[in-house]
Amino acid sequence: MPELRTDRLLLRRWRESDLEPWAAMNADPEVREHLGELLTREQSDAAVALMQAEFDERGFGWWALEARETGEFIGRAGLDDVGKDMPFAGVDIGWRLMRSAWGHGYATEAALACLAFAFEALGLPEVVASTTVYNLRSQAVMRRIGMTRDPADDFEDPSVPEGPLRPCVLYRIPRREAHGLHHAADTTPLSTIT
Repeated sequence: MPELRTDRLLLRRWRESDLEPWAAMNADPEVREHLGELLTREQSDAAVALMQAEFDERGFGWWALEARETGEFIGRAGLDDVGKDMPFAGVDIGWRLMRSAWGHGYATEAALACLAFAFEALGLPEVVASTTVYNLRSQAVMRRIGMTRDPADDFEDPSVPEGPLRPCVLYRIPRREAHGLHHAADTTPLSTIT
């Protein structure tokens, strides 16, 4: 698993020490507001095992997010295959941070590193992002990293029960429009740094 770094963040492989704060995030109603039900510790641990296995299998996925100054785990960011039940296809970018890490620009910084990896290392033609219509904070991050929304692409998430989490928006950024984004993040794999 390559590691990515920005001025303030390290995107790295998950560690045993991440499991407890990750579970606390998934048990936080504010963090889960636009995601659905709270997760148990067992569900959170299983999610990490799956994320690591998928990353190893396909060469991209969800990194653990660490604040470089403190070494503290603050969430996750990364890339994922769009689910087969969705009305669109491709590779999705996303982030989820602890409440204490909100409002510092970390999501934008991590997302720019992920985009640079998607376009430069993976050679993807496009990256998409989706969230609920009410998740204005995530939509703001999508716009800050250069993504755009066509309301004609908005959709109802078939994996979610009827209710406020079902209506979603879709943002996109093609590689040709992301030129220069790599300057926002140093995505040199740490293994190559001497």
